[in-house]
Amino acid sequence: MNDPAAETQHFRLRREADGWRGRIGRLWGRRLVRIVAALAVLALIGSVVLWALFARGLPSAEALLTYEPPLPSTVRGIDGMPVHSFARERRVELAFDEYPRLLVGAYLSAEDKTFFEHSGIDYPGLAGAVFDYVSKIGSGRRARGGSTITQQVAKNLLVGDEYSVSRKVREAILAHRIEGALTKPQILELYLNQIFLGRNAYGVQSAARAYFAKDVGELTLPEMAYLAILPKAPSNYSPERHADRAIERRNWVLGQMQANGFITPAQMRDAQAAPLGIVGRQAPERQDAGGYFMEEVRRQLIDRYGEAGKDGPHSVYSGGLWIRSSFDPAVQKATETALRDGLVRYDRGKGWRGPIRQLDLAQPWAPVLNEVGVGYDDWRAAVILNKSGGEATIGFADGSTGTLPRWAAAMPKRGVGGQAFAFMKPGDVIAVKREGGNWALRNIPAVSGGMVAENPHTGQVLAMQGGFDAKGASFNRATQALRQPGSSFKPFVYATALENGMTPASIIVDGPFCVYQSARLGRKCFRNFSGGNAGPQTMRWGVEQSRNLMTVRTASMTGMKKIVKTARDMGIGDYSPVLSISLGAGETTVLRLTNAYAMLANQGRMLKPTLIDYVQDRRGKVIWRADTRPCEGCNMKDWDGKAMPRPRARSAQAIDAMSAYQTVHILEGVVQRGTATVLRDLGRPLFGKTGTSTGPTNVWFVGGSADLVAGVYMGYDQPRPLGSYAQGGTVAAPIFKQFAAAAMKDMPVVPFRAPAGIRMVRIDRKSGRRVFGAWPSDEPKAAVIWEAFKPESEPRRTIRREELTRRSDAPAARRAEAARDNDFLQRQGGIY
Repeated sequence: MNDPAAETQHFRLRREADGWRGRIGRLWGRRLVRIVAALAVLALIGSVVLWALFARGLPSAEALLTYEPPLPSTVRGIDGMPVHSFARERRVELAFDEYPRLLVGAYLSAEDKTFFEHSGIDYPGLAGAVFDYVSKIGSGRRARGGSTITQQVAKNLLVGDEYSVSRKVREAILAHRIEGALTKPQILELYLNQIFLGRNAYGVQSAARAYFAKDVGELTLPEMAYLAILPKAPSNYSPERHADRAIERRNWVLGQMQANGFITPAQMRDAQAAPLGIVGRQAPERQDAGGYFMEEVRRQLIDRYGEAGKDGPHSVYSGGLWIRSSFDPAVQKATETALRDGLVRYDRGKGWRGPIRQLDLAQPWAPVLNEVGVGYDDWRAAVILNKSGGEATIGFADGSTGTLPRWAAAMPKRGVGGQAFAFMKPGDVIAVKREGGNWALRNIPAVSGGMVAENPHTGQVLAMQGGFDAKGASFNRATQALRQPGSSFKPFVYATALENGMTPASIIVDGPFCVYQSARLGRKCFRNFSGGNAGPQTMRWGVEQSRNLMTVRTASMTGMKKIVKTARDMGIGDYSPVLSISLGAGETTVLRLTNAYAMLANQGRMLKPTLIDYVQDRRGKVIWRADTRPCEGCNMKDWDGKAMPRPRARSAQAIDAMSAYQTVHILEGVVQRGTATVLRDLGRPLFGKTGTSTGPTNVWFVGGSADLVAGVYMGYDQPRPLGSYAQGGTVAAPIFKQFAAAAMKDMPVVPFRAPAGIRMVRIDRKSGRRVFGAWPSDEPKAAVIWEAFKPESEPRRTIRREELTRRSDAPAARRAEAARDNDFLQRQGGIY
């Protein structure tokens, strides 16, 4: 190009073009920067939104530092020893240092060999898991996990085990938080304590017991390796179904342990050659020690703290509570045995009442047998598998079988006749007991009852039995069954009378007594249990002989409003003020009535029956206490050598202390001369009262010693007559006697202590007169007794030894004495 003008124009155009391109480039550059910045901002906002969306509801770092896995609650007895636990998950929590190094190495080799290197997420493993998940979408197959131990801990902290990408993201977020809040040993401790390993075992310690019946410190190397294969899918390595697969996987873990330097090649080879050595699947340990007692404890705890973890940190099944109860194993055993023996004794001879239940043998029947309670330790629940000739094959809950010969099932069928064996058929569940090489049929009584034992000084319930067997039957007849106590209520009628001016020597007529009810109902006349009447008698004699006519007469004179107030104050019940209540027509429970008798033995002081002394949280802090009385100095660090500090005495009175003691003293006569003489040969001071309700539908005995009070009743759940021969003294009192012989065997023999002010006076228990002089050796000493009087109520009438001697010999003197008694009654205003 030679033209200078053209050349100049060319360069000018090029410069302009370059300028436009520069301006356009700069414009697009600025726009690109803005676009990139906008996208970055959007990405950041999206990340924050997604993070907030997925992180919502996850535990904070602070919450992770205080996280506590669910733990069972443990009940201790009165001696401090564990006797029961409440748990939905079998779990034992250990500190990280308590786990053997090789056991930790086994889990690291099986689950996360880079655990100590990564920050919570194994990114190569996570990428592989994501790729696997995408490749299997729509196939119905589950992708491999790729989770680190930290992520598994995070998963267990989340609610549920949802199979989704969102759950995986939340798991990764929480894993990141965990790594920032906890040390590696703390994370491993959480993992080893909470991981599910099959057989209802949560945590490695529980699994060690479930699979090998050992603690973690006792496990061998191959046993550790086996437990390490279980976290992913315990059922895949079940020793019963997949033993070969379990051995193969266990040996792989051993190989990984050797490759990671935890064991030597020689240790690996020896361990790989070992068998699995797993114990058979154990049925859960039967925790029926004090079954009714523990069920009542459970109900009270649930009412106070809730049942599941969502109800708070102190929940029964996950809070790790330590419950100190008043449960006394020896007293409980005596209570259970005495009541069961009494029920069986009453039921004996009435015939076999049929199978306990019936099962479909085509369905699994062993688990059902585990739910059947048969009472005694040497009785077992069994199902009839087949009958052939003169014997039946029976099966047990553990899968074993036995033989029931015809002769061992020869008791008659109740209401039908014929031998029980003839009525049995496959699927019937029965109770049997071992006899020689065979099994013999036993009968679960149709009649039932309840029994309670209590410490009268504190109100602590030491034992409770609410029926024949608590297993599979939660209805507690000791606390829930409302029954008429019959004559066992009478002491509270007389205690009220003693508070209102009467004395144990007061003369009360045992004679006809009628009351007008209404124009429609007319008159109601009462009668004694045996019919007949005995004329004027002392209060003591009337209580000892349980005379109905004397009781209603006393109630009428004292006033039923006062008597029902006493019943309410003593916690027996809230009744209408009608005369029939004085004979025990109002309903109550064994626990309530036993506690009322305990208050009598406690000199009328108020008692609240308690099964739980105090509750501690998992760290031992007391969070609830039954006895809230202040105790100055009880927590002193250094004892000063002075009298030990004690809580203040319980001073609230339900009834006057002297009236309570007089009642107890009278009730000692029931044992010595009255309706409970069957207890006399126990050889210790006892008080109590029998009871028989109309029918009779219920029979009772309540009483005890100065240090132990118990009550028992027997009756059908759907009340019906027990038979005319059934009475409190013949059926219930013998149950108490068997109980007392065992429970009181090693207790000191102590008398009932009289409160200040009581005067002891010798009286004639028939006439109520004060007796002077020694009683002749040839006369019945039961006629003269020491009686307890309040200072202002000692009897003024006296009788000397010579007069008593003449009266015992001469009928005329007796008639004259009766006439004087009648004159006395008239002068007293006619107590009749």
